[in-house]
Amino acid sequence: MPERDEEAPISVKPSPSWRRRMPLIVLALAMLTAAVFLRDQVSFELVREHRQALLAFRDAHYVWAMLGFLLAYLAVILLSLPAAVIASMTGGFLFGLFPGVFLNLLAATTGAMIVFLTVRVGLGDGIRRRLDTSNRTVRLITEALQTNEVPVLISLRLLPIMPFFMVNLLAAAFGVATARFFWTTALGIVPGGLVYTWVGVGLGEVFDRGETPNFGIIFEPHILGPLLGLVALALLPMAIKPWLRAARWR
Repeated sequence: MPERDEEAPISVKPSPSWRRRMPLIVLALAMLTAAVFLRDQVSFELVREHRQALLAFRDAHYVWAMLGFLLAYLAVILLSLPAAVIASMTGGFLFGLFPGVFLNLLAATTGAMIVFLTVRVGLGDGIRRRLDTSNRTVRLITEALQTNEVPVLISLRLLPIMPFFMVNLLAAAFGVATARFFWTTALGIVPGGLVYTWVGVGLGEVFDRGETPNFGIIFEPHILGPLLGLVALALLPMAIKPWLRAARWR
């Protein structure tokens, strides 16, 4: 009686564990809840209404005020609320240019790292592999980002042409190196952080006049010009790389 051929074992790729995905699920649910219930709650008017209470608490409990502010700013980043500019101005209003700018940059960078790592661990490499093979356009974008991670990431941080949280998500999805994401974020948000913290230092006078601060100040010519210069400097390696490659093979 002929022996039955044994079936070749089927390789089954284990699905990501729920334990690994749980932080991502919790973060996504928190973002959705915040988008529904808190999107319009964090505003300049809220800071104006509670300005005296905030200043009194700062004067009475300075260290606790700094910790509370850091946690509040961190929540804004983690929940992807459109209030990062308001938070940065509030940091300048409460703590001055320094340590206000330090607190703003620390909270923003920490929040970005938490979102980045949560998405990266929760999704694994699966989404990047699917993006690479889905269509030609996405594949070209992926390759371009992987080839020029540093100039692209720094440019996206210098000019807020893309929402802060979207850069965090895309960087995680496209497999940007963790260390590279950290230092490009920490460095790239410094100019904008300085600008909005500096504006926040004068919020008291804005409150007294009953006016609203210029949230789009970063696009004013005297500020946008230097930022565009920094972007050009960041993108310079991308521009000269083909020339250097061609010169090397001559």
